[in-house]
Amino acid sequence: MLQYSRLRQQILNGTPGCRSLVEESLKKISGESVLNAFLSVHKDRALERADIVDQKIKQGRAGRLAGMILAVKDNLVMRHGATTCGSKILSGFNSPYDATVIRRLESEDAIIVGKTNMDEFGMGSSSENSAFGPVRNPVNRDLIPGGSSGGSAAAVAAGLVMNALGTDTGGSVRQPAALTGVVGLRPTYGRVSRYGLVAFASSLDQVGCLSPCVADSAMLLQVIAGKDEKDMTSADEPVPDYQAALGMDVKGLRIGLPGEYFGEGLEEDVAEAIENAVDIFRDGGAEIRSVSLPHTDYGIATYYLICTAEASSNLARFDGVRYGLRMGADGGLDSMYEQTRSLGFGDEVKRRIMLGTYVLSAGYYDAYYRKAQKVRTMIRRDYENAFRECDFIVGPTSPTTAFRIGEKVNDPMSMYLSDVYTVTGPLAGIPAISLPAGKDGSGLPIGLQITGSAFGEEKLLGTACWLETMLSSSIV
Repeated sequence: MLQYSRLRQQILNGTPGCRSLVEESLKKISGESVLNAFLSVHKDRALERADIVDQKIKQGRAGRLAGMILAVKDNLVMRHGATTCGSKILSGFNSPYDATVIRRLESEDAIIVGKTNMDEFGMGSSSENSAFGPVRNPVNRDLIPGGSSGGSAAAVAAGLVMNALGTDTGGSVRQPAALTGVVGLRPTYGRVSRYGLVAFASSLDQVGCLSPCVADSAMLLQVIAGKDEKDMTSADEPVPDYQAALGMDVKGLRIGLPGEYFGEGLEEDVAEAIENAVDIFRDGGAEIRSVSLPHTDYGIATYYLICTAEASSNLARFDGVRYGLRMGADGGLDSMYEQTRSLGFGDEVKRRIMLGTYVLSAGYYDAYYRKAQKVRTMIRRDYENAFRECDFIVGPTSPTTAFRIGEKVNDPMSMYLSDVYTVTGPLAGIPAISLPAGKDGSGLPIGLQITGSAFGEEKLLGTACWLETMLSSSIV
């Protein structure tokens, strides 16, 4: 994997040039088509942008991400090329505008080479729900890479690009990062603009980073974070210097271990890797404390009630009237709605729309949706109480390592439980990062998750970078 943070000075010196970097990336993407990581590749535009950035470097006016070769998940709109969200229902859709994160990246001379494959509309934990076929894990091509940002994770893990953007609603950046052996950062809700992100669950969705190292994620977040007048949910919070925090140590930090994260369903190899990291924290001078998140067991149910309710509302706009797929128009409006949505949406999306419509319907709203919102508040308070006792919460990102393609596709509940450690953080709106913590007996990556308090990304990144350095020598 190419680390931009290590290459940046060489790029600014002109060796390698941005055009050669883009050409190499395009060659790798073509050679690894079996991964199915990309839905579209923007060859001509990427080369054009590379020439522009090369000129800016020569003139001494290069941006903060000059020469960073990026991929972006295909639910972030761009004026150049299609946006599909991994769905047939957006066939032929080309956005008339760029998402704010796209605009900010390109203004700092990052070069986007393409859009990555994903679970349809972000609904999935394996990247098997795409209308364009499953993504394969570069570590073992018979395995899933996690989801829903599996294409972005696979592209980084395979060295096809330096970094990628994903989105995280209930773990869709962190879980694929864990299963492919890369770093996955989900910022605080509101830290990064959602303008131009095709909505799945609006109170949970957040743009995040997939990177080969923590330093690269810090550089990405530095550029994409900040208030955006086009997104009323973006927070008017100052953006710290994230890179300046990367040299910190952990002496005196209080590390919380929730007992709820170390019970049934956690693979032994995963538990041992987390215990090893905890020992490293302890040896570094951190204080290890037991904490409790008592409503963790309600996280999956709460998440899937809230996210499906919001999805049923957000996806109502895909009806064949204004853009994308249109079927059955000759039979009248009702026929067009029915056929467009029946043929355009995949099974998992239909499942979630129906569940969300049900929980919002008369007679069930109070029993399900309103109750889920109350439990969401209790989960947020669990974190607030825990952070009075500790600075960070550490645990596994996923209870298992990557599983085989097709293994859980007909068992939705088993698939949903892959996110047991990642859904509660988004319900509370707080940041978390997954980083490689070792490998299991089959050589598959294990992810460790560090969760922090709201808008605490500066210290979170510094702590993760320290642990990454300590762990690097022990990960083969």
